[in-house]
Amino acid sequence: MGISYASVGLVGCGLDAYWSQFAGLRDTLLDYQDVIRKHMERPGLNVIDAGLVDDVPKSRNIAASLKEAGIGLLVIYVATYSLSSTLMPLVKGIGAPVLLLNVQPSENIDYEYLNSLPDKAEMTGLWLSYCQACSIPEFSCVLNRAGIPYRIVTGHLSDERVWKELDEWICASYAVTSLRHSNFGLLGHYYCGMMDVYTDLRAVSSVFGTHVEIIEMCELKALRDAVAEDEVRTKIEEFSEAFDVSPACTSHDLEKAAMTSVAMDRMVSGHSLDAFAYYYEGHEGNEYEDIVASMIAGCTLLTGRGMPTAGECEVKNAHAMKIMSLLGAGGSFSEFYAMDFKDDVVLLGHDGPAHFNMAEGRVGLVPLPVFHGKPGKGLSIQMTVKYGPVTLLSVCEGKDGIFFLAAEGESVPGPTLQIGNTNSRYRFSCHAGEFVERWSLNGPSHHCAIGVGHIASELEKVAFLLGIPFVKIS
Repeated sequence: MGISYASVGLVGCGLDAYWSQFAGLRDTLLDYQDVIRKHMERPGLNVIDAGLVDDVPKSRNIAASLKEAGIGLLVIYVATYSLSSTLMPLVKGIGAPVLLLNVQPSENIDYEYLNSLPDKAEMTGLWLSYCQACSIPEFSCVLNRAGIPYRIVTGHLSDERVWKELDEWICASYAVTSLRHSNFGLLGHYYCGMMDVYTDLRAVSSVFGTHVEIIEMCELKALRDAVAEDEVRTKIEEFSEAFDVSPACTSHDLEKAAMTSVAMDRMVSGHSLDAFAYYYEGHEGNEYEDIVASMIAGCTLLTGRGMPTAGECEVKNAHAMKIMSLLGAGGSFSEFYAMDFKDDVVLLGHDGPAHFNMAEGRVGLVPLPVFHGKPGKGLSIQMTVKYGPVTLLSVCEGKDGIFFLAAEGESVPGPTLQIGNTNSRYRFSCHAGEFVERWSLNGPSHHCAIGVGHIASELEKVAFLLGIPFVKIS
């Protein structure tokens, strides 16, 4: 399931003519590059530092080795003035998204010290170590004309904003690389008539690189039929650890949910799934109805462990939830429930699986006598997303293809409906009605993923690396 690490390339750019003119300059620049590399390193990330490139032959050779390594992001440290002819073979030969680091050694040049140096060559060499900005317009010019997407991070080595920005790029690259190695399950079929949920699986796979595995309900039933009694008891104990189990939950309902949860664990393992979407109805009273009505508890366990499940066969939202999970923000299934104009909040929630690690307090496992709009009855999740900053993400499929729609807001305390659903109150920078209008005019499906924290900046970087548009309701 997924990948164990992602690869990012780091290359410094310089000019070979300088090294013989200015003693020590090359070593100084490599020391700065080493500082950058150390900041980039973290568990799960393979940072390939290819050193300093200063002429075309080296650029071609480094491009070949980094391309073979399959890097997901090319970080180019503009160490000093560099020729664009050195840059071009590098970016064209690798084909990975490009991040230019316009990062100088410190906040400013020590003018008094440099001007006091009697050796003008030494003075010039020190100045050239601050000369990053000189190449940025040139690099941007040729990248723009070549149609190569890139972004720039600007600052200095003691600037915390630089490291925060670089961290976000690395996290985004990890998420994109993980998606491209992910398997998404599709169990059952779409909710009939929910046209916004209908999804072009080819387009989804083309953009995210994910493999979609179509799974039959009879497979899940066969796995469920093979579940042993001791496995059921163990799973019920797991429910008690993860959830606040209502006394109203019958032993019959708990056993059904436990059997289904064990079967889903095996289905996920058997297909090496990283997320899945599901829905099923069939003819009234069919044997699969009982299974579908008992999936919520097990799906919530999977979601809380980084294996998102989306109800109503919402494939796009399963991807949105997975992206949130990869960025460490959780990712819980949601839709607009109502607007509270008195308190100026929007209520969002959903029946079905939730992300139990995002809850304000304990997650309730409660019985529902009816799943509104769906067949069957059984156990459901009742929770509120923890109070504080949140981000909404919708993976949208518009007439021109797939794009991201995002918004940042706050989960706030207040009354919610205790109806066996995830249900929370959210406040945004514009008033509730305006927010719903502006969100809806972008044409998302009615589902979205909720993540904790304000991570629109990271999501925008993920969109850039995927080569898709990003829209933020601000």
